[in-house]
Amino acid sequence: MKAHLPSALLFLALIALWEAWCRLAGVPALILPPPSAILTTLWSEMASGRLWPHLAVTASEMALGLGFGAVVGLGVGILLAEVPALSRLLRPYVLASQLVPKLALGPLFIIWFGFGMTPTVVITALICFFPLMENTVTGLGEVDPARRELFRMLGAGRVQTLLRLKLPAALPFIMTGLRVAVVLSLVGAVVGEFIGGRTGLGASIIAAQSVMDSSLMFALFIVITLLGMLLYEAVRALERCVLRRFPKG
Repeated sequence: MKAHLPSALLFLALIALWEAWCRLAGVPALILPPPSAILTTLWSEMASGRLWPHLAVTASEMALGLGFGAVVGLGVGILLAEVPALSRLLRPYVLASQLVPKLALGPLFIIWFGFGMTPTVVITALICFFPLMENTVTGLGEVDPARRELFRMLGAGRVQTLLRLKLPAALPFIMTGLRVAVVLSLVGAVVGEFIGGRTGLGASIIAAQSVMDSSLMFALFIVITLLGMLLYEAVRALERCVLRRFPKG
């Protein structure tokens, strides 16, 4: 608790300075609303129930996109790490697919999948795919050669070596990739909603922009930030549990 006290005090000081500057300098609320106005708007959105359906949609898109992206990324990472010839063949194409901005693919996904959750989930999955794949390949390649040789001498097959040695050893890398993917899943969900979403926090930001409601936009930024921090901390807790279960990898 004490470790977080300086950060909390700095945050409160910055909020107080922001509030004072807006009021004393007469900054128009359209340009920069004071924190008090933002919190009032946030409370109004929560109390009226308008916020919760949009929050549920964005959280669902994040969960689905992260789930699909993580599973495919982990599977492809294992496949590329275990079959070097396939890795040499496919890695350039995988890398090329990640260099195309997902925002540019949004209109194409809308043509293919229509409006709604599906294109946003696809964008989120594509964004989450690469960190899991890359970290899995890296982690599986970092296994101690001496331990690998010991497994070979004991007659362990390829699948046994993968499940009992390589994957446990690669867990720190995989969990780091998952932490990165969680943050990117929120980015993917909100960006996807910017393009073609009709509901969700990203779509709500676009709607607030259309009526020039800066307080609502800032309130939605707060919700998005808190959602991301909550999920990130949940993955960190999962990481600690997993690494305690396999302390030596």
